[in-house]
Amino acid sequence: MSLSKILKFVFVALVLFEVDDIFAQEKDSIIHFIFTSDVHFGLTKEHFRNQEDVAAVEVNKAMVQVMNQLPSIQLPKDNGVQQNKLVQGIDAVVITGDIANRMENGIQTATESWKQFTTIFIDSLHLKKKDGLKTDLWVMPGNHDMTNAIGFHRPMSPKKDPASMMGIYNLMFPEKTITTFDNSLYRIHYSKDIKGVHFILLSLYPDSAERVWMENDLKSLSVNTPVLLFAHSIPDVEPRFFENPNGKHDINEEDKFENLVLERYKDGKDVRGGTTIEQNGFINFLKKHPNIKTYFHGHENWTEYYIYNGPDNNMNLTCIRTDSPMKGRLSTKDETQLAFELVSINVHTSDLTVREVLWNAPKNEFNFSWGKFTNVSLK
Repeated sequence: MSLSKILKFVFVALVLFEVDDIFAQEKDSIIHFIFTSDVHFGLTKEHFRNQEDVAAVEVNKAMVQVMNQLPSIQLPKDNGVQQNKLVQGIDAVVITGDIANRMENGIQTATESWKQFTTIFIDSLHLKKKDGLKTDLWVMPGNHDMTNAIGFHRPMSPKKDPASMMGIYNLMFPEKTITTFDNSLYRIHYSKDIKGVHFILLSLYPDSAERVWMENDLKSLSVNTPVLLFAHSIPDVEPRFFENPNGKHDINEEDKFENLVLERYKDGKDVRGGTTIEQNGFINFLKKHPNIKTYFHGHENWTEYYIYNGPDNNMNLTCIRTDSPMKGRLSTKDETQLAFELVSINVHTSDLTVREVLWNAPKNEFNFSWGKFTNVSLK
């Protein structure tokens, strides 16, 4: 073989090696996760797929069936992360609370709701990561889960049932299995890392007690590590979630505070007040940690990608709000708007794309269509 042919062969081999290396780097730099919230086992949906009064277990089952198809689905051409490519693997499914509905007005117990949740989201969720391992399931509590565990200012039957809180705790901390629940002792907050992105998953809202825990969690991170926050509550939090500032600081019918977070309410004495002091505490924390890039939440139940500015218009935090399969503000009236979010991250370019998956708007064999989307820089 002549020298020129040898050099040509070496050149082609090097090019192919570099292409393979680029593809390998791209594969290793991509994160996909699913985000949903407010699954509310115990409720029924008034209308769903030509049936009436459909139980949450059936509605969530239909949603999970679409989730299971995602690895075979091609992403849209939208200038987002991995556009036009197959999803292939899902690293995590994140659910930000309200697993069980509050046990009022004949709603089933949290015990029964947790059993149904495990049937759908543990036994029937068959997603895998790109490496073939089972997709992680990350669950946090919502106000309904917490209320069922500690009681409420209106009658519930039974008065307390901590099953979904204990279920979430034992699912996320299998090494610390509990059989009784104390809201002050067993706070459900934890963090995860995937390919250099730090995920913080909170107990309801980043109140002053949660921020103490977060401060300790963040201290070992580089300031260049992007951080994503997940919580049930909206950032402009409701007063009722805080500890009662009145009298014995208890849960009672007159004051109507729910004592779900450990911080005592500071903006007055009335549950109908504002939360300026509470929100500013969170905003000051965000300013101290500018690598916190995005806040994912449920609770108000519709898909929206927006900027949280705070009560004094001094914050610029990207927020991702998602729909509820049972209580969606829009999807209750129009079931084709039922949605969850697929979030894709390219850690090499520090780009994040959120895509709305309309999972009950059949336009193809997978029974879904793409909705809105947004791109976020994690730099």
